[in-house]
Amino acid sequence: MPATPTRYFDRYARALKVEDVYGERWLRLAYGSPLGRLAVWLAVRRAFFSSFYGWKMNLRSSALRVLPFIAQYNVDVDEFAKSAFDFKTFNEFFFRALRPESRPIAAGGKVAVFPADGRHLAFPDVDAAAGFYAKGEKFTLAELLGEGGLPENERPLARQFAGGAMLISRLCPVDYHRFHFPVGGVPGEPRRINGSLYSVHPLALLRNIRYLVQNKRDLTLIESAEFGTVAMLEIGATNVGSIRQVFVPGRAAGKGEEKGFFAFGGSCVITLFARGRIRFDADIAGQSAQGIETYARMGDRLGERS
Repeated sequence: MPATPTRYFDRYARALKVEDVYGERWLRLAYGSPLGRLAVWLAVRRAFFSSFYGWKMNLRSSALRVLPFIAQYNVDVDEFAKSAFDFKTFNEFFFRALRPESRPIAAGGKVAVFPADGRHLAFPDVDAAAGFYAKGEKFTLAELLGEGGLPENERPLARQFAGGAMLISRLCPVDYHRFHFPVGGVPGEPRRINGSLYSVHPLALLRNIRYLVQNKRDLTLIESAEFGTVAMLEIGATNVGSIRQVFVPGRAAGKGEEKGFFAFGGSCVITLFARGRIRFDADIAGQSAQGIETYARMGDRLGERS
């Protein structure tokens, strides 16, 4: 695999930046060579591999990794809800809480917000998109929503979101790893769709976009007065120990309220809006049209009701 840098657009600096990829050499070897891909298929994608790594990150000795990680990736400790010296394990640091004021929620009932910190791609019409991460490389909504093996007349969610808008939010290991509701509404019971645990980094997705529909994921439908039915999918990935939900199904949740968190590893959140329900902000729509991810933080404005 060519050593092409992973670039993204920083919404706050208004400039293109190069991502400092955690474990880049391993990713390039694993997904860019025949031997590496064999190892991924045999072991890395499987639950036991990530469970073992998650177990390591829960050991008390893993806390020794916290301060070097903060220094290497310049993580902003002023945002932490508690001191960087108080984390008892690396996993505890990884899914750390932040001070509420560090992630203000964009105001306005008609405004949707980013559900997580990360690098985002937005597609105003998922059916008309040329591809996700690479031209011509796509997956179907039926596959994403766990309806891929059903006859077409038994795919209610795929029909409901046909022609709708999709946001892919990719979280790196350096990011804040709690995910939140992008709109206010009443969430239903989450449904687990079992699968593998491939990497969701572009270095892997450029090789095979279908990893996003092959990985383990949770699906939650949110009934919103402003945006109709909104679907959220939290997607596990290599070294993600678990997807943990903390919300109460059936109880109204406010926009920006915490929904859950990921344990160690890179991961992804996909948000789906039905056709004609949202108009993405111009900056993320423009960058996404060029295949460039936009870095933005949870709670910032994503778009508004159309």
